[in-house]
Amino acid sequence: MTKPILLNAFEMLVPAHQSPGLWRHPADESHRYSDLSYWIELAQNLESGGFHGIFFADILGQYDVYAGSADEAVRGGVQYPMLDPTLIISALAAATKRIGFGVTASVTYEQPYLLARRFSTLDQVTQGRVAWNIVTSYQDSAARNLGLGEQIPHDERYDRAEEYMDVVYKLWEGSVEDGAVVADATANVFVDPTKVHNIGHEGRYFSVPGAALSAPTPQRTPFLFQAGASSRGQQFAADHAEAIFFSGPSPELTRKWVDGVRGQLVASGRSADSVKIFSMATIIAAETDEAAEQKLADYADYVDPDAALALFAGWTGVDLSTVDLDAPLEYAETEGNRSALASFTTMDPSRVWTARELARFVAIGGRGPVIVGSPATIVDELERWISVGDIDGFNLTSAVRPADLDAFVRLVSPELRRRGLLVDAEGGTFREAVLGKGPRLADDHRGAGFRVGATSVK
Repeated sequence: MTKPILLNAFEMLVPAHQSPGLWRHPADESHRYSDLSYWIELAQNLESGGFHGIFFADILGQYDVYAGSADEAVRGGVQYPMLDPTLIISALAAATKRIGFGVTASVTYEQPYLLARRFSTLDQVTQGRVAWNIVTSYQDSAARNLGLGEQIPHDERYDRAEEYMDVVYKLWEGSVEDGAVVADATANVFVDPTKVHNIGHEGRYFSVPGAALSAPTPQRTPFLFQAGASSRGQQFAADHAEAIFFSGPSPELTRKWVDGVRGQLVASGRSADSVKIFSMATIIAAETDEAAEQKLADYADYVDPDAALALFAGWTGVDLSTVDLDAPLEYAETEGNRSALASFTTMDPSRVWTARELARFVAIGGRGPVIVGSPATIVDELERWISVGDIDGFNLTSAVRPADLDAFVRLVSPELRRRGLLVDAEGGTFREAVLGKGPRLADDHRGAGFRVGATSVK
């Protein structure tokens, strides 16, 4: 039997996330992206369907590469306008009991001292149900608007991120000891100052001398996601991630990447199974295979190819507005999201993509596979991905929001449960729900080396 499958919804507080144009579908409710009740209803429904978490993407700039401006992305609502996902998490946690919340935040544009407090706050108010998706960001527009003028080069972003992680580990793991908060009215001591320590960090990129602002939370360090698939990103994930989000075109090709990652984990002194790997997919479910295929055909009438190319350009930094739409795509080194570009150029040597094919593909589900069918057909395919790809679960996105996730909960979750492939989390922290272990970082994780009394850092 295939191991139990981990499920996250892949979402973003925008009108068009991964399927440009589908906001126009009569069943789509993406226009409610700014309505808190929309997200509460979604979280409650996903929790009833056995989802372990909601993974919130985020970016810090407009997609302004296509044709040299943001006009096409803005017209199509392509990840614009957007809201800050961190600000709704406490409301979602208050309306649910078990489901976790993964939040994307950039190490390039946020000071580590402030980010550490923000995630400690979220971890505290959610009772440990928060994860951080660590990103270095890839948009020139974000760099310009946030004071850098241009992006930091790709590999240097990761060098800086390494030091950033050392700072937040010092704050989360080593600055305030367990038992520091005593709330002893008789002794007139709320916090024992002997158990609060300045971190004294002086590095190439950051100077943080003082102590953490927050007391220890249920997880201390939030559960750590990472989504970089470049060679530098993979090494960063091997050192820091507890779960990795990857978008692969097939389970066979994904397996090659997974094997490499698991080998890097061992080389970094961690066990090969210490990280859970999630792959993206879009599920279009109906009662029968025929009905699902009809649904997909209906969706195709609403795709927006130009907006899809604007999305691709924003991911990769590659503007296809002037190329021959039927000429083969070639890989070009950019400072953008290299894994997104590789998905359509070098990753699958048996497939040659054109810009026209890419636009049609991206327009429904973004970079991941689209799985269409009855509950039995879909679960068969999910099992194949788990077995062949050696992945642990999926970040599921919708073409029509939230209708496709609603259909998954109504039709596919019961089939997963019938086969023993979906095990509902029993509460506790996000880390416990995904890894099946304790609420704190594992002892072989780099961050554990920053605990009070630790002898070394890996």
